[in-house]
Amino acid sequence: MNPQRWLHDHSLKLLAIRDTPEAIAGGVAIGIFIGFTPLFGLKTVLTILFAWLTRSNIIAAVLASAAHDVILPLMPVVFRWEYDIGFWLLSQPHHLPPPLRRMHLEGHSWRRWTTFFTVGKPLLVGSAVCGAPFALLSYVLTQRLVARHQRKKQAQTPPPQGPPAEENPS
Repeated sequence: MNPQRWLHDHSLKLLAIRDTPEAIAGGVAIGIFIGFTPLFGLKTVLTILFAWLTRSNIIAAVLASAAHDVILPLMPVVFRWEYDIGFWLLSQPHHLPPPLRRMHLEGHSWRRWTTFFTVGKPLLVGSAVCGAPFALLSYVLTQRLVARHQRKKQAQTPPPQGPPAEENPS
């Protein structure tokens, strides 16, 4: 699979959406922001929910969330950076987390609430901090690109003719 070709195809789908540039850009920003969260299995539902709540374009939000998954092989590194940032923000006084070491956790220990508070809370805070600038940047770029595309499309469309003449004027 060629990621560049996949992104090109999805960007063409994005430009084909009939909505305002702001609604499409809002959907893309929501999809990118939610894409940074570690909430696998909930990303699509959350993307649709937040796009609906903000009256953004739902299709654009889902496409952007799916496009964000292109970097899936790099996500362990991204999650580590997000965890480091979240840990630093939540610690008093601010300090980075200890270095990674092999953790011998069994499957059931990841499902405990204490694990969520020790690992999940910094990860969610870090994902919000890291995702916000990318969401803002994607909003601005998408809004400009879609507005330009729609202006070009309107310029290429011939103006409508007058009312159709009646065939039998009797």
